Amino acid sequence: MEKNWYVVHTYSGYENKVKANLEKRVESMGMADKIFRVIVPEEEETEVKNGKTKTVKRKVFPGYVLVEIVMTDDSWYVVRNTPGVTGFVGSAGSGSKPTPLLPEEADRILKSMGMVDKRADADFEIGEIVMVKEGPFAEYSGKVDEMDMDKGKAKVMVNMFGRETPVEVDFNQIEKI
Repeated sequence: MEKNWYVVHTYSGYENKVKANLEKRVESMGMADKIFRVIVPEEEETEVKNGKTKTVKRKVFPGYVLVEIVMTDDSWYVVRNTPGVTGFVGSAGSGSKPTPLLPEEADRILKSMGMVDKRADADFEIGEIVMVKEGPFAEYSGKVDEMDMDKGKAKVMVNMFGRETPVEVDFNQIEKI
């Protein structure tokens, strides 16, 4: 069985409470091998009130929570019967299992939140010399100093004006020389 992302419908305003309830149920019922991540899609927004700038988190899909599940009867039961959950999106009716999000839809949502679903594969290692292919530092070469496999980013030390300067780039923006 493979894990997929599913959209769960909740009472509006209860998204974080459903997330907390579901995470507790996963732990207490031993479902960590079938139910993985529970996410409330949010984005940061800058608000100006009375001349003061404030950063606020706003829900992208009010009333919905994303859940990464290996769909079995047990995992389906646990999520469906979590307090605050009204059902799955894409379920044809009672007794039928829901349709998962397409991988590209899930990737787009996760990327917009600064998360990457699949760990990125890098064909280089820390200490190797790489060339930046695109972006403001295109055609510069440098040594890979750090790698964040979850975000798919690397810190490359580029020589600018006789000085080592750290540049953060995506894995697809650099290549091995």
